[in-house]
Amino acid sequence: MEVGQLYQFALVLVLVGMIVGVGILVLDKFAASTGVTPAAETALNASRDAVGSIATDWLGLIVTIGILAIILFLVIRSFVGKAR
Repeated sequence: MEVGQLYQFALVLVLVGMIVGVGILVLDKFAASTGVTPAAETALNASRDAVGSIATDWLGLIVTIGILAIILFLVIRSFVGKAR
């Protein structure tokens, strides 16, 4: 991966964040709509909470690990072929 290709990684992260956010909003609107049974509302709220934990707990960790992997790759690549 070249440094110029990092924008693709950032674009994927933004896209995933947007999809998770839209998913949470859709689940919230479905739960608040009329005609939803209490069991369905409970299931929708549980789903919303589960998807919300991905956004708050896991997405930051995935971004951090991805950025650290890129930095490690760039550092290791800079030393390849320099040892004699």
